[in-house]
Amino acid sequence: MAKRKRLTPPRGDYLAGEPVIDTGSTPSLETKALFPTYPQGVAPKMRSTSPPIAYVAGDAATNAALAEVTAELQSARAEGRIVQSLQLDQIESSYLVRDRLVADDEDMAALRTSLSARGQQTPIEVVATGRGGYGLISGWRRLTALTQLYKETGDARFSAVLALVRRPVDAAEAYVAMVEENEIRVGLSYFERARIVSRAVEEGVYTDTKSALNGLFGNGSRAKRSKIKSFLPVVEQLGKYLSHPTAIGERLGLALSQKLQADEAFNSDVAEALSQLGSSPALEAEQNILTSALEAPRVSKAVKKEVARREALSPGLWLERSATTLKIGGAELTLEIEERIRAVLKL
Repeated sequence: MAKRKRLTPPRGDYLAGEPVIDTGSTPSLETKALFPTYPQGVAPKMRSTSPPIAYVAGDAATNAALAEVTAELQSARAEGRIVQSLQLDQIESSYLVRDRLVADDEDMAALRTSLSARGQQTPIEVVATGRGGYGLISGWRRLTALTQLYKETGDARFSAVLALVRRPVDAAEAYVAMVEENEIRVGLSYFERARIVSRAVEEGVYTDTKSALNGLFGNGSRAKRSKIKSFLPVVEQLGKYLSHPTAIGERLGLALSQKLQADEAFNSDVAEALSQLGSSPALEAEQNILTSALEAPRVSKAVKKEVARREALSPGLWLERSATTLKIGGAELTLEIEERIRAVLKL
């Protein structure tokens, strides 16, 4: 039977990096004290509550969810679906030619009361103009009401406005957004509708009146666009003389348009009458001028031709008469004849 070889137990100082010195003595038996790092003498077994693949799958799912949320936020911001809080002084209210000329005082007072009590419920629409500024597309009444409240109270609640930052393809799309907003919320007058059509053509947003009508009011009926078109002569010929243009009703506006197109002298007659009212005429006075001008009898072309003819009184004298004037002239008109005429008129 072969003799078994006795194994030497490990030295505790070997792992510590100390030199091994053979003393020739019999080494001590292995004990737990030889492994101070492990009090029990046995290295603990590393256990995990989940297998490693679960950690990898969890990290991948988290990263995918974060990427999806980030992409959705970027898309929402690009499409103008995120409501942002902007300072009032960042908004340029005159970015577009406004379609609404005036705001009813009673309506504005009600809007200010609502904003003060409940805050802004509906955001305005703006477009980024660069350098931290924004141009107003729609929401002029809300922006104006907040500005008025901030000036009156100084309350920080009214120093900012909730807004959706849109990215219109072109200026035409921005004008359509403005018009549709006002058409839905508070209808425009026919004068205001015709005015924005005229100004949009002037600004080069549309090439002509027809494309402007179809672009801005394409959702309206054909009859509505026809009425708007009929108001264009009123806007273009009388607009600068009117102080209360939005008060012109449909019937009065259409009658004025027909008269302006039929009689070239009607424009100057009405403009002269309106200018005599002063810089801030009352609504009733202005309306009376317009209705009176329509009711005034027209001088027919036949009468005008008759007025242009002169009647010979005597050699060297002629007489010209119209409905309101009488003229006498000629080479033989002397002071003696003038005195005789004056004497007769005094009788």
